[in-house]
Parts: sequence; C-alpha cells; structure tokens
Amino acid sequence: MPVLTERLDAVDWEALAALYRAASMGDKSPDDLARVFGNSMFRVFALEADRLVGAGRVLADGCDCAYLCDVAVMPDQQGRGTGTQIIERLLQLSKGHRKIILYAVPGKEAFYRRFGFRRMTTAMAVFADQASASARGLLEQD
Repeated sequence: MPVLTERLDAVDWEALAALYRAASMGDKSPDDLARVFGNSMFRVFALEADRLVGAGRVLADGCDCAYLCDVAVMPDQQGRGTGTQIIERLLQLSKGHRKIILYAVPGKEAFYRRFGFRRMTTAMAVFADQASASARGLLEQD
C-alpha cells in the first residue's frame, strides 16, 4: 500500500504532471499544479517506493463548503485501494464542513457513491472551453 503525505515539499511537480496525463486527467503544467495544490486547503499525495502514484486535493473555506477535486491514480495502481486511501484521507481532513462537493469524470460515479456522494440536481458549471467539456460528457446538452 502506498504511503500518504500532505507535504508539498515531497512532490516532484513534473511527476505529478506525468501522473495526470497517465490517468487521463489532462495536460496540466507542473507550475500550474504547484499553484493549485499550494492554494488548496487539503492535499494528499500517494507514494510507493518514492514513486508518485496518486494525488488529490480539496478547496475549502474551513466551515461551510469543501470541494474535492483532481483525484488521480496511476493506471497500474487503480483497483488496488490507492484511490480509496486518498478519498478517505481527504474526507477525514474535510470533516466538519457542512457540505463536501465532488467533481468527477463521467463513469466514476459508482466509486464515489461508496463514500456517500450523491448526484446533485442543481450543480452547474462554466468551463473555459465549454465545447470541450460538453464533448467529454461533463455538461448536459440543452
């Protein structure tokens, strides 16, 4: 089982960018990842023998709302409990918020239901590239 850490100085940002590409989470620059993880209230990185195999983060205000996002696991680690470890730690860190909102890629809903997440009827979004988000199944067609 991977070891979890919350330490930003333990992260190789190039390796995190490679992880996001391998997990089909997009092409995110190391500088952008360092910024978004640094600006997140909570973050978890999964390391196995000093190899970054998973990550996730939570944007939160400390009381009302926590937003769990950017959970990624190396394909060779999927189905082995790494994602579960990351989600459980992020939920533990977010405990006490009135609501925890999740943004997930289509097809992963059953995984997140195991942790108590349910589909919202009022969630909406504006993406920088609406057409791409729609094509990836992230937006309903009007």
